[in-house]
Amino acid sequence: MRALSHPNQLISPKRALVLQARARSLLWSATRSEERLWAALRGGAAGAHFRRQVVVGGFVADFLAPSVGLIVEVDGKCHVRKRSADARRDEKLRRLGYRVLRLEAELVMRDLDGAVARIREALAQSV
Repeated sequence: MRALSHPNQLISPKRALVLQARARSLLWSATRSEERLWAALRGGAAGAHFRRQVVVGGFVADFLAPSVGLIVEVDGKCHVRKRSADARRDEKLRRLGYRVLRLEAELVMRDLDGAVARIREALAQSV
């Protein structure tokens, strides 16, 4: 499934500006698990070029591989309480043509190689 070329056209210009500001803020306040995963993904090391904290369809995605429409979310403990909201968000992103892979922050911290292997598997399914 191919992602829309401009999924952010679905949101108002004002909302887009708010989300862009939030994304910039998140770049500078990344969690340890996000920083650790970014070090493993940067420069295409996992097999695709990823961008961090990208506005997609009205949401800020932790990591996006735009060429294959793969979004990787790193979920900390707070996401346990937000599962239904995350599921609705993932469904909206799927309808826009994106695939969402959720990784627990604990996995990234405990087994970075395993986390990257899951991303590579998802990338392989894109081809």
